[in-house]
Amino acid sequence: MSKRSVVTAALLLVLGLLVARPAEAATVRIMPLGDSITGSPGCWRALLWNKLQSGGFTDVDMVGTLPAQGCGVPYDGDNEGHGGFLVTNVADQNQLPGWLSATRPDIVMMHFGTNDVWSNRPTATILAAYGKLVDQMRASNPNMRILVAQIIPMNPSTCPECAQRAVALNSAIPGWAASKTTAASPIVVVDQWTGFSTSADTYDGVHPNASGDQKMADKWYPALSALLGGAQPSPSPGSPSPSPSPSPKVSPSVSPGVSPSASPSARPSPSGCAASYKITNQWGGGFQGEVTVKNTGTAPVSGWTVTWTFADGQQVTQAWGGKATQSGASVTVKNESWNGSLGAGASTTFGFIASWNAANSTLVPGCVASL
Repeated sequence: MSKRSVVTAALLLVLGLLVARPAEAATVRIMPLGDSITGSPGCWRALLWNKLQSGGFTDVDMVGTLPAQGCGVPYDGDNEGHGGFLVTNVADQNQLPGWLSATRPDIVMMHFGTNDVWSNRPTATILAAYGKLVDQMRASNPNMRILVAQIIPMNPSTCPECAQRAVALNSAIPGWAASKTTAASPIVVVDQWTGFSTSADTYDGVHPNASGDQKMADKWYPALSALLGGAQPSPSPGSPSPSPSPSPKVSPSVSPGVSPSASPSARPSPSGCAASYKITNQWGGGFQGEVTVKNTGTAPVSGWTVTWTFADGQQVTQAWGGKATQSGASVTVKNESWNGSLGAGASTTFGFIASWNAANSTLVPGCVASL
């Protein structure tokens, strides 16, 4: 056999092996973006990473120009959590394009704006910065998938006004996201507010402690796993309910981001518990629902259970802020350990993603509280 024949045969063998080899799953590159809550050390990222691994999402690569700072457990700690940074400055100084070019993420998960709130930057200015960063993300990757957090509550001793400023920002984020989202590059709002307490879940009124890290990881996981699993996420999840946090002072009857004129179905129960339901977004084959649970009695409750029956064959695929089970058309949601206790007049919110087909009628949930 000639030398040319040998080379040709070898090339054909290699090509045959490449064709026969099964395709490997593509690694998804995820950039955590923010300030010190994300990066210094941002141990919610360690918890989230290991939660993803346990959930079977092993083909992920956390990316960023900053390394891990150590959280006592092995994890992929690359990030863009820049301590002390303002999102408005990052936008004004065009810092993000360089980070994007260096790391090429497929998904950006952003918790950014705490320092802007602290510096009394107007909500509209912060949202404009968000918008510029989103444009830069899409310039880097037209199919960028973006998770934007409603920031955790803040109540630093040196800024008594910060609590209300955070409420104002979080109230505006869902509307901004709905106006900015696209089919190719959806923006998913992740409610990091509900159930987070500055007194119990931070060590200084701003930065999460161990319990705060766990709550943040638990909130990121459903939205991120939905993107990684191929499910179509909602572009604009529901707005936060400030009642579980003792810091912001807002009316318990109107949650941030929810118009006072909104009138979701509600049915009080004799136990002093009421649940109201609304569909916050809907797309082909899926939708996101939100349920607000309120203690309508005069005594504190230690837990709650919400039930309803779907009329059109809907199936819950994931939930957060509550433990959901479904049997046939009947759905039961019980409180998490951190949002079961509600004082008189207090409320909390949980959300879920479900499937739908020909119809998606509204429903009236029932609620039972444990005293």
